[in-house]
Amino acid sequence: MSMRRVFIMLSAVAALFVMAAPEAQSQRPTVTTPRIYIFEAGNIRGLDPKLFNFKREELKEVDFVNIAYLIVHPKGTLMFEAGAVQDSHFKADGSPVTEGIMSASRPLKPQLAAAGYSPADITYLAMSHYHSDHTANANDFASATWIVQKAERDYMLADKPQGIIQPAHYSALRNSKTRILNNEDLDVFGDGSVVVMSTPGHTPGHQVVFVRLAKRGGVLLGGDLYHYPEERTTGRIPTFEFNADQSRASRQKVEAFLKQNKAELWIEHDIATHAKLPKAPQFVE
Repeated sequence: MSMRRVFIMLSAVAALFVMAAPEAQSQRPTVTTPRIYIFEAGNIRGLDPKLFNFKREELKEVDFVNIAYLIVHPKGTLMFEAGAVQDSHFKADGSPVTEGIMSASRPLKPQLAAAGYSPADITYLAMSHYHSDHTANANDFASATWIVQKAERDYMLADKPQGIIQPAHYSALRNSKTRILNNEDLDVFGDGSVVVMSTPGHTPGHQVVFVRLAKRGGVLLGGDLYHYPEERTTGRIPTFEFNADQSRASRQKVEAFLKQNKAELWIEHDIATHAKLPKAPQFVE
């Protein structure tokens, strides 16, 4: 076989590989103002509205969507949330994964790569709280600086943490570089455009993230401060809050902040909210 034929065959194989990997790492974009990439992290179905102090007929939508976000700033990156299903649980054929009431059709890291980033490119990792539908791939970001409230970290790394928690998801963070906050807010990049805000109640150290975007304006990524839009209008609190009074106080703090800053709230599990938003590799700025 001639060298020319070998070269042609190898080129054809390479072309097929590229076609088979549509979410391979893309070129990282140049960023001059903050932007948010939104990653699909599956769904939660079969929920009992009573857990949230609602009747079925009082909710427009019962099911949840799971979301993770990448905030890109000229000075660095902040990964907020780590998904509900571990990437390692996906099979090579790419078929959806179902784990109890949670399911996902796309792993997280290929979506990150399509936006031009890898876990090694992440400057900071923050999660709203320790519930397992927010922490699945946290270990992949152990090289980032973990931003966490002290009360949350203490609970997560306790000898026998209880509840909706999977310590194996985040075990590598124990030795990560960590910025520990004591029920306080953090201006991540020092210019007020990305702020981690303490909102305890749902868990001991629940937190949310505010992002000021050049075109869209202020956006607050709400974690599980609310699960349904109806919670904002009725004031109802889920039955499984760590501290319901703290949750109410945190909600009051956030609602005042939203009004003062003329910002919008993205309820993380709300299907309607995220159906209107572009998904990575597109972004909001």
